[in-house]
Amino acid sequence: MAEKSSTRKPLPFIYQFTAGAIAGVTELLCLYPLDVVKTRIQLQGKRGPAGGVYYDGMIDCFRKIVAQEGFSRLYRGLLPPLMMEAPKRAVKFSANDWWGQTYKKLFDTQKTTQSLALLTGCSAGATESVVVVPFELVKIRLQDRNSAGKYKGPLDCVAQIIRNEGILGMYNGMEATFWRHVMWNGGYFACIFSVRAALPKAQSKGAELRNNLISGTIGGFIGTTLNTPFDVVKSRIQNSPKIAGTVPKYNWTFPSLFVIAREEGFGALYKGFLPKVLRLAPGGGLLLLVVEFTLEAFRKNLGPPYV
Repeated sequence: MAEKSSTRKPLPFIYQFTAGAIAGVTELLCLYPLDVVKTRIQLQGKRGPAGGVYYDGMIDCFRKIVAQEGFSRLYRGLLPPLMMEAPKRAVKFSANDWWGQTYKKLFDTQKTTQSLALLTGCSAGATESVVVVPFELVKIRLQDRNSAGKYKGPLDCVAQIIRNEGILGMYNGMEATFWRHVMWNGGYFACIFSVRAALPKAQSKGAELRNNLISGTIGGFIGTTLNTPFDVVKSRIQNSPKIAGTVPKYNWTFPSLFVIAREEGFGALYKGFLPKVLRLAPGGGLLLLVVEFTLEAFRKNLGPPYV
């Protein structure tokens, strides 16, 4: 987040949390269909027998989902991430702020550096990952084409997971989610710091919002580039139900990365990259823009010493 002026007091946690929540829900409602397409592409392996459904890229996936399943399927599984989005994004930005203050005290500095921004972002990602795993798990199961008739909805999905895989089954893919969020947040927040420093200093509110949009968009692109292989693995792991007495093909993150690269080629680790980056690059800019706009509104409402 933006470097705070030394003369104004940091906002209380609840305001950081609320700003992140508003930003997250805004971004999700605008760009969710891209997430459905991304997941469908990530879950498919090599092209199967003739007659089976296979998606030849983002546009083909959009077209086939709408033609074969209806437009509403692009919003399949929206409820879990919608429920998750407020706490997830709130945790992302409030944790980034908390870790930033913590590391400044730990290293006895008042200034954020590039390495400190990277460390802070990675720590915020690790914190965020704990919150999102159950919601991500349900979302992935509902988004998969093969689960169209298996679950009646999010609550039925949760019930079946707990009944068939146990309560810990709700945390299937925890390790891969950890790496996904550490990589994205580290790249996102570190890049925001660098890009902001490189951009001309904002002389007006409009210029400041422009700088936030640019730095957040570039940060979203870099974060997506870094974390997509881990996202592919996470999707595969979470869509593989735990069956007693068997070892899933996709189980731990780094072995699964090698399995996918060996069987499908290195490019398979970037399956779904286009819809993912089209969501998270502008989405990253939108997130930062809404967060900073909301925090500024809170500061004006609270008055000194927050403004």
